[in-house]
Amino acid sequence: MTILCIRFQLPPMYEAALPGLLGLLEEFTPVVEALPPDGALVDLRGAERYFGRGTVEFASLIRVRALAHYGIDCAIGAGPGPMLARMALRDAVPGVTRVVPEEPDAVAEFLAERPVVALPGVGHATARTLCEYGLDTLGKVAAAPLSTLQRLTGARTGRELREKASGIDRGRVVPNAVSRSLTAERPFPRDEVDPSRHRRALLSVTEELGTRLRTLEQVCRTLTLTVRYADRSSTTRSRTLAEPTAHSAALTATAYRMYEALGLQRARVRAIALRAEGLSPAEDAAHQLTFDPVDEKVRRIEEVADRARAKFGPRAIVPGALAA
Repeated sequence: MTILCIRFQLPPMYEAALPGLLGLLEEFTPVVEALPPDGALVDLRGAERYFGRGTVEFASLIRVRALAHYGIDCAIGAGPGPMLARMALRDAVPGVTRVVPEEPDAVAEFLAERPVVALPGVGHATARTLCEYGLDTLGKVAAAPLSTLQRLTGARTGRELREKASGIDRGRVVPNAVSRSLTAERPFPRDEVDPSRHRRALLSVTEELGTRLRTLEQVCRTLTLTVRYADRSSTTRSRTLAEPTAHSAALTATAYRMYEALGLQRARVRAIALRAEGLSPAEDAAHQLTFDPVDEKVRRIEEVADRARAKFGPRAIVPGALAA
């Protein structure tokens, strides 16, 4: 095993700890791929040779250090490739590393009885097509003729399905910067059809994201809105901001426009989530002066509110619409 897939058990509103946790991983190897909001892929091939430790030993050491330095436990899956490590993570629990051995027979046994939808990259539509022809497990997909899979799903998809179901993992860990996104979500206690409550939830998440961004001294370049419905389906839309910002009013205005563009009519909404992406240091961001006294006043009020929240708690000052 050379790849770890790690999911940190981050408490709500504590995603700001992820950059530090990724830095902890980089003490062992520079080949770390952040999986916001709470995970990472780690390639230990070089570290195993350098430190003379096995993958499971590294997993135990990472868990101990995360607990000691941050008080955060983690679930870890290990495998010979990223795909298998991700799949192993689904069976892992905090305190126990789920391992997929490197031997081909062991990999085949691990995959054989798993449903096709468990394979990364296989959506419900593809899984439904395969199941209609009796190919409901990865073992059956691996044993099926390549021509059959290609006829059902297409030439390229069929070939990739056959390889993945047979345990051939061509993925790799792509090092990237520490957490480049922050997420906030508001589930409704019951499926909600009232647009005013949808907008109230949007205001709440943008206020939260704005506060967290300013606390981290970051700005975001893109907002991604996800609306989850009662039937478990969802709609996702992204929009690039006119300029990188952590200004709550700008985030709120953009989120409202994205929501209105969806044209939801009596949709039963279960949850609304917003992700701030493309994070960068606030000190490197440029701000276009508007000479608008109202905007400048709002920004000064925002600074005062941030200081009050830092001293008295996040609910010390909230928009009037959220006070009830």
